[in-house]
Amino acid sequence: MLPTPEQIEAYIQQGIQCTYIQVEGDGQHFFATIVSPQFEGRRLIQRHQLVYAAMGDRMKAEVHALSIKAFTPEEYAQNSATSK
Repeated sequence: MLPTPEQIEAYIQQGIQCTYIQVEGDGQHFFATIVSPQFEGRRLIQRHQLVYAAMGDRMKAEVHALSIKAFTPEEYAQNSATSK
């Protein structure tokens, strides 16, 4: 059975403290926007590694592709302010 976006959100939230998360997808390809204070001081690759660690073996077995936008709360606030 293919995972739902809600299940992917739950998997990520089990491993990362999220102040905001939104996941969209079709069961195999997912797009996630994640805001977490745990991303503070981390490079983009390190942020993605945190997400992959939270997903665990599900990345190999259940999910074909996961596109990640990973922001700190401050970055997300700035990004939201500039897009209005």
